[in-house]
Amino acid sequence: MSDDRYEPGQNDPDRGYADFEFERRFFVRDLPGELRDAPALIVQNYFLADDGYALRVRVQASDVDADLTADTDPAELLRAHVDEIDFAAVTVKGPAVGGTRYEAERELDPRVGVELVRRGGDPIVKVRYAAWLGADGWSIDVFGGANHPLVVAECERSGPVTGLQIPDFCVTEITDDRRFSNESLAMEPYSGWAPDFAAELAHDGPRFRQDFGPNTHLRL
Repeated sequence: MSDDRYEPGQNDPDRGYADFEFERRFFVRDLPGELRDAPALIVQNYFLADDGYALRVRVQASDVDADLTADTDPAELLRAHVDEIDFAAVTVKGPAVGGTRYEAERELDPRVGVELVRRGGDPIVKVRYAAWLGADGWSIDVFGGANHPLVVAECERSGPVTGLQIPDFCVTEITDDRRFSNESLAMEPYSGWAPDFAAELAHDGPRFRQDFGPNTHLRL
């Protein structure tokens, strides 16, 4: 990535929470086209995913965009862009509680990462876009394959995500909805339960957590 690109947590001066991630996540229905900037193609899978604990391997190709559809084959996409993979990592995660999760990551040689992803479990493919919105950096994931057309936006800091400005394209908060965790999506893809979630959202309406300090809505 270029030096001026947003990286999660860089906007928060509190760097004292090593091996923990703090994020809030939101379901997105319509992502503004102008936010499809600074793309990175990501293919990842899980060697373990059980009761919130996970062992993940991820490979990434920076500055690679892709038109992901329900028919996108992660393995085929990985083959097409294997020479552009410039980052790989193995990550250990603990259960998420209140927007906080243990996460320890170690970078891998990209060639090793690619071979691990090829040999792992059910893969997830997505394009991640990065943007500064209001006072924070955001990552927006657009999923392909069995998770198409899911779009998830997240704000991650190096400390608790309080007093958040929530962009108006965020439909409802899914911070603690385990169905939307990537390891859950690998085992139970969004396409299989999207109609149920739509009915649930229509019945219950949008929800935004109020226990992280006052939320404000950011109109783009």
